[in-house]
Amino acid sequence: MRQPIRSFVRRQGRISNAQRRACETLLPKYGIPFEPRLIDLNNLFGRNAPKFIEIGSGMGESTTAIAQSHPDNDYLAIEVHTPGVGSLLHQIEALQLANLRVIQHDAIEVLQHMLAAGCLDGVHVFFPDPWPKAKHHKRRLIQPDFVANICKYLRHGGYIHASTDWEDYAIQMLQVMQNERHLANTAAAYAPRPDYRPLTKFERRGLQLGHGVWDLIFRKISE
Repeated sequence: MRQPIRSFVRRQGRISNAQRRACETLLPKYGIPFEPRLIDLNNLFGRNAPKFIEIGSGMGESTTAIAQSHPDNDYLAIEVHTPGVGSLLHQIEALQLANLRVIQHDAIEVLQHMLAAGCLDGVHVFFPDPWPKAKHHKRRLIQPDFVANICKYLRHGGYIHASTDWEDYAIQMLQVMQNERHLANTAAAYAPRPDYRPLTKFERRGLQLGHGVWDLIFRKISE
């Protein structure tokens, strides 16, 4: 069987002692182990509240800021890289966030095996790997099949919010999402950055240097 093209490379990278300790001690508390079975998100968080996932939460600064600012929502972060998971776990513990949990696994498989259709109010994909070389564009996460699959898990009116600081990737994202019949753009093209998405340090530095950032927010309009 041909292996699927992945949008990430499993690289360990440098991990600090604090990140390693967080993974060892906090993952059992705040982490959800990957299992090929459906999970009940209301049962997981102990309440019936709007549910959102973030695919590729990185080091977790934006993830925790959003969860802290919106305590009435529940968030599930999906990240493969251990340093990022450790950093996110440390922040969850420090802020005592009851509305944020983590799965360290491939998001495609989490969607396929663990989430029920129509269970999500929103999906965040902030600054996915742009794979800038043309020969690697096939590895980019925002592709027609991926977006069509996301639609299965969004409730009617739910949204997918993607952002990038690579203009050619923004153009591709816009084309892919415009061509998905279940989605409608909330803007004429690119959307203003909504208040709920905080500026990252990297993004703020880039904007000061004149670099562009593009946000796309599309809502599900049909089944």
